[in-house]
Amino acid sequence: MSEDRSSSSSQEKSWVEKVAGLFSNEPRSREELVDVLQNAHENKLLNREALDIMEGALGVSDAQVRDIMIPRSQMVVIHYNDSFREICNAVMESAHSRFPVVGDSNDDIKGLLLAKDLLPVALQDHSNFSVADILRKVNLVPESKRLNILLSEFREDRQHMAVVVDEYGGVAGLVTIEDVLEEIVGEIEDETDDDHDDDTFIRKMPNGSYVAQALTPIDEFNEVVESEFSDEEFDTIGGLAMQAFGHLPNRGEITLIEGYGFEVLNADSRQIHLLRVTPPKE
Repeated sequence: MSEDRSSSSSQEKSWVEKVAGLFSNEPRSREELVDVLQNAHENKLLNREALDIMEGALGVSDAQVRDIMIPRSQMVVIHYNDSFREICNAVMESAHSRFPVVGDSNDDIKGLLLAKDLLPVALQDHSNFSVADILRKVNLVPESKRLNILLSEFREDRQHMAVVVDEYGGVAGLVTIEDVLEEIVGEIEDETDDDHDDDTFIRKMPNGSYVAQALTPIDEFNEVVESEFSDEEFDTIGGLAMQAFGHLPNRGEITLIEGYGFEVLNADSRQIHLLRVTPPKE
C-alpha cells in the first residue's frame, strides 16, 4: 500500500515539476512566450486549438487594420438616393447585415445601414422612404490602427463595423468585428454561411459565377464549371489559387487564372476557405 502511495506521489510530483519547468524561466519576449506555449502543446498541456487561439491573440496586437480590411473595390455599399426596392435587392443579393451608405462617391460616407432596420419599413407605406430616416452612425478608423485597440473600441461602442480611411482621409475599405475575431479563433460561420457535411461544394450563382469551398478537388470543379485546370501540382482549387496569389491572401483579393477570376470570400491567417470563381466572358 505504501509503495502504491509512493508511486502515485512520485507521478504527481513529476507532472507538477513538468508544468513548473515550462514556466521556471519567465519569458522576457513574445518569442519566448510563444516557445513556452508551443512546449506546453508538445507536452500535451495545451491542445492544438487552444495554442492557435493564444498565438492568434498575441498576433492581434501586432497586426493592423490594413492587414485584414475588405478593400474599397470590394465593398458592398448602399447609395444614399437608392429606392427602398433597390436597397432590398442589394441586401438580398449580398446576404450581408451591415452596409456603408454613400453619396456621390465611396468617399462620401453618410452612415451605416443595418438590414434589420428595413423590416419595420417593409410593413408600412414606403412610397416616401428615405434611407436617411434609418441611418446609423458609422465609425471611421485609420489603416494603421492595431487590431487589439480596434477590438476594444468595437466592444466599448457596441459596433460591429467600421469604415477604414487612408492618410488622406479617403475611404480605403471596411472592417468588421468578425474579421478581427477570425484572426484569433479562425473562421467563424454564422447562419448565412452554407452548412455542408464536408468541405467540398460548388454553387452556381445567378450572375454566372461559382462559389466553392477552397478544398474542392480540381477535377470535381472542372466537371461542374467545365474548366480545364490541371491537377498535376495541386489537388484543390484553394491550392491553385494560393499559387497564383503567391501569398496568403486577405478576403476580397482577386487574381486571374487562365482567364477565370478568383476572389477570396473567406480566409483567415492560416488558409483560404471560400472562393468566388468568375468564368471568362465569351
